[in-house]
Amino acid sequence: MRLSSGLRRTLTVWAVLTLAALYVPLALVVLNSFNASRTFGFPPSGLTLRWWAAAASSQGALAALGTSVVAGLAATAIALVLGTMAAFAVQRHRFFGRRSISFLLVLPITLPGIVTGIALNATFTSFLGPYGVTLGLGTVIVGHATFCIVIVFNNVQARLRRMGTSLEEASADLGAGTWQTFRHVTFPLLRGGLVAGALLAFALSFDEIVVTTFTAGPTVQTLPIWIFGNLFRPNQAPVVNVVAAVLTVVAVVPVWLAQRFGGDAAGGRI
Repeated sequence: MRLSSGLRRTLTVWAVLTLAALYVPLALVVLNSFNASRTFGFPPSGLTLRWWAAAASSQGALAALGTSVVAGLAATAIALVLGTMAAFAVQRHRFFGRRSISFLLVLPITLPGIVTGIALNATFTSFLGPYGVTLGLGTVIVGHATFCIVIVFNNVQARLRRMGTSLEEASADLGAGTWQTFRHVTFPLLRGGLVAGALLAFALSFDEIVVTTFTAGPTVQTLPIWIFGNLFRPNQAPVVNVVAAVLTVVAVVPVWLAQRFGGDAAGGRI
């Protein structure tokens, strides 16, 4: 379908405005991390690397970063196992209630974070509290895994749907066992979806703040919680700018990699 020149120009303008609305605020965050002033402001009063040095030596930020990485890796590992198993069950088998199970697996990602956080907090403190469960890093990991499973489930299920079963059936016809077929046929075809799901799940866990607030307790501080807690402290505001700038840049990496790995099947490069 050919578009008129006027419509093409209109679409181009809207595309530019949309991208500007998305990325100009992020660019301002990065620019502010070099601002010589302690306060947010534009244009910057001057440029300096002082706040980057302060952020690199901030024990609170580094400790929070380590907590976020541990929580993200653990939640991603749980999500990879449970999400992959659920995707195989739903996609490769036919049983009563299959659609309902698929709906229930996807539902957590659609719920408001505050609802999920309240529900998990009530479960950990009221229901499991009498059995010795206390809010801490473990409850944060479980809380993050509840929505990370959805990411892995969707990626793996989509890859399984595109793969079909013909190659696995051919492998079985040629005498390969179940484990041989999985190792030499299924897993190589599925690997891109697993990597994409893991990267997106880790990215989602790493910057989660609402669910973390309700499941962390007073002794655990992830990087998003540290940023929120120090955002309005005059002495910490410049350091927060630097941390936010680093996260803005680093966040591009898992999304780009996930897009590369997740698009293997569509591009015919499996």
